[in-house]
Amino acid sequence: MNIFAPISSIMTDHKHLVTVDPEESLAKVKEIFDSHKFHHIPVVHFREIVGIISRTDFEHFMGGASHFEEDKYVNQLRLDRAQAQDIMVKRLGKVASDDRINVALEVFMVNRFHALPVVDDGELVGMLTPFDIMLALSKQVPSDSSLVYEQKD
Repeated sequence: MNIFAPISSIMTDHKHLVTVDPEESLAKVKEIFDSHKFHHIPVVHFREIVGIISRTDFEHFMGGASHFEEDKYVNQLRLDRAQAQDIMVKRLGKVASDDRINVALEVFMVNRFHALPVVDDGELVGMLTPFDIMLALSKQVPSDSSLVYEQKD
């Protein structure tokens, strides 16, 4: 991986993102987290990112939720009535798709963000996470073929 390559070369493209509207119920947010492995959901209003909900923020909101049968109705009411905008983080670090990967690395290290929206001309075009960077690194092939590990049968 070339750390001077554009972020667009390793980001998750907007076509593969699952997003929610600010007025979306947290029941829908729960459904998304339950059915996907990712940890961040961008909150968008007409392709403009207005916030992010992390799995941790959602679990914190649900922290008061009880697992007793009689409380399931109350928990469901909480999820149905609360909206994405109620728990989303609004102050976001952002990068552009043509920014270099090393810029994103610095933002991750300095701010300890776990996800960066990729925004061009005010529109969400992708997301970048440390996982995306690790995935790109894991696919890297050494230029010296003698360094490639050969598995023995």
